[in-house]
Amino acid sequence: MNDLFEKLLILRAPGIGPVAYAKLIAMHGSPVAAANSLNLGVEHRDSVRREIDLAARLGVQYISDDDALYPVGLRAVKNHPPVITVRGNVDTLRRCAVSIVGTRHATGPGMGFVRNMAREFAARGIAVVSGMAMGTDTAAHMGALDADGTTQTIAVLAGGVDYIWPLENESLYHRIMERGAIISEMPVGFVPQATNFVQRNRLVAGVGDKLILGEADLKSGSMTTARFAKEYGRDLWAIPSHPADSRAMGPNSLIATGAAKLCSGISDFFGPIKKTGRDNKISNPENILLDAIGAIAVSESVLAEIVKKSISEIKRDLVILELQGLVRKTDGGYVRV
Repeated sequence: MNDLFEKLLILRAPGIGPVAYAKLIAMHGSPVAAANSLNLGVEHRDSVRREIDLAARLGVQYISDDDALYPVGLRAVKNHPPVITVRGNVDTLRRCAVSIVGTRHATGPGMGFVRNMAREFAARGIAVVSGMAMGTDTAAHMGALDADGTTQTIAVLAGGVDYIWPLENESLYHRIMERGAIISEMPVGFVPQATNFVQRNRLVAGVGDKLILGEADLKSGSMTTARFAKEYGRDLWAIPSHPADSRAMGPNSLIATGAAKLCSGISDFFGPIKKTGRDNKISNPENILLDAIGAIAVSESVLAEIVKKSISEIKRDLVILELQGLVRKTDGGYVRV
């Protein structure tokens, strides 16, 4: 990223966000010309250099929206961050992803339900996205980490990617860094303010292909994330709960108004194999492959990792399943019919 310094000069300037950044680039034609037009002083330039040096020492990577590693769903969001920082396994950003959010004060059964779902998504090669808060977010990340592999979950932070919050999740942070990815649009070393959490929620909604809402109060950050997801055209699901509990008001209201589909479990996305005459002709290896394919598109390479086969073997089995009308190829991979 040859123009990273200039991009950060612009983005770290006071009053410059994604909208102003885009206008400057459109006006001047390149980050270099746009940065020069701002006549930024030596102190500002040194500050950006210090940030880049700190990122290098911490193993933090910068991913620009013109980079192939930039999350596809987030790039499609209007006014997305031009540059994000990543700590951990950047290959996690290549995965199809589902966002799972909810209250910090979730019930035991609520967190158990979310954790089980997250584990099943991760086991099928789908990264689980959340905000690393206590409660529902923690359950989502931990469930994904229960599955085998090294690219199961993405934590989106309100501060810099090196700023661990809440402190109670320090061990979880390091587990995610080892076996997933931590991302942020904020500078390395940045300590978040209250308003930054709303910005964080926008990224959580943007990175996921779908969003699942767990327990949440009617007026909460999780409901804000759900509204962002709806605005971005994401498929929105909500897990119902007991109506006497205020934590049920968020998901139950979305279901009641038709804004979200009722989520009753992982079978909503990866249903059991139908027992028909046609299915009985499927060999056991193809049954295993079919189990790994659901409503969210999964690529051949991810399927190969899940079922522990070569790409050539996967291609052969997929052709058979396609001919039998059980799967369909899309731009993002294969889905169940």
